Amino acid sequence: MLELVVTLCLMGGDACRDVLLPGYEASEVAGCERALSAVPPDLVPFAAYDQRSEPHCVPVGEALAFEEAAPGVFVHRGLIEEPTPDNGGDVANIAFVIGDRSVAVIDSGAAHWVGEGIWRAIRARTDLPVSHVILTHMHPDHVLGASVFVQAGAKVVGHAGLERALADRRENYLQSLQALIGPDQFIGTQTVRTDIAISDRGVFDLGGRRIALRAWPVAHTGTDLTAQDLASGLLFTGDLVFDEHTPALDGSVLGWEAVLNELAAEPIAQVMPGHGGPLLDWPEGAAPMLRYLGVLAADTRTAIASGLRLGDAVQVIAQSEAPHWDLFGAYNARNATVAFTELEWE
Repeated sequence: MLELVVTLCLMGGDACRDVLLPGYEASEVAGCERALSAVPPDLVPFAAYDQRSEPHCVPVGEALAFEEAAPGVFVHRGLIEEPTPDNGGDVANIAFVIGDRSVAVIDSGAAHWVGEGIWRAIRARTDLPVSHVILTHMHPDHVLGASVFVQAGAKVVGHAGLERALADRRENYLQSLQALIGPDQFIGTQTVRTDIAISDRGVFDLGGRRIALRAWPVAHTGTDLTAQDLASGLLFTGDLVFDEHTPALDGSVLGWEAVLNELAAEPIAQVMPGHGGPLLDWPEGAAPMLRYLGVLAADTRTAIASGLRLGDAVQVIAQSEAPHWDLFGAYNARNATVAFTELEWE
C-alpha cells in the first residue's frame, strides 16, 4: 500500500518530518498519483512550515497499535508516562468505532503524528470514511492529533465549551507539547474547530451503529464529554476516569465526585478510561477514583480547618494515596492546589 506525504521543516531550522496527507491511499503508485492529480491536497494548513518537497507517494508508514475490544470497536492504550521525545506524546487512550457507513474516532492523541498512526490503523481495517472525531475534553494529549481527520473531511464533536477552552489555551498547549516531545515529532500539529457542539446529549449514526454523547457539568475539566457505543455498550469516559495514572484535577473536586457517582449508578458493563485500562469493569472501575477524590476533598478540608497555608497544605493533602497511583509526584500537588482553592470558601 502507498500513501501521500509532504516533507515539512520548521522555518529556519533543521527539524523536518514527512507529514501524512490522508485520503490518497492506493495499492500501487499509479493509483496514488491518479488520486493526487484528480484532487490536489490543501497545503494551506501547513503554511507556517518550510515545504521541502511536493506531495509524493511512499509506502504506508507505521500504524498505531489497536486491539479489538468488541466487534467493530478498537482501542489503543497510551503509556502511563509524561510526554517525552522517547514516547512522542503517546500517553492517552484512543478508540475508533466502525459502522456500516463510516467510522468515529474517540480522542486523537497529542500530535499530528499520532493522528496519522490512528488513520493508518483504521485504513488497515476498513475503507469507510471517518465521519466524526469525538474529543472528550480539552487537554492537549487528547486533542492535538485531530487535524488529520479534519483534513480527511471528518466533523469534530466536542463539549459546547470545548472550542472556547482550546482557543484560550491554544498557544500554551502548542508550545508546551512541542517542548515536551521535541519539534521534529510535533511538526504538522495544530488545534481544530468544533463542528458539532454538545451542550447536553446527542446521538449520531455511523450506519447500523449509534454513538450516544453526553456533556457533563464541571468535573475533571469544564469540557468533559462521554461517548457510548450503543451496540456494545462500551462507554468512553475520557479523563473522567483514570486507571493507574494519578487523576489530574482541572475543574472541580466536588463536581467530579458527583459525576462519577452518577456514572457509577448507570447500567454500564465496561468503560475505557482516558489513561490506563484500556478496559475497566463497571462500576468496580470507579472505586479507586472515588476513593482518591474523597481523600483529596477530606484532607483539603482538614488542612483548611487547621489553618495551613496553601504551600504547606499541598505537601500533606492526599499523601496516603501515593502507593496507589503512578506519576503521583507530577499531579497530586496540582490537584491539592485546585481543591484547596475550591474548598477554602465553602
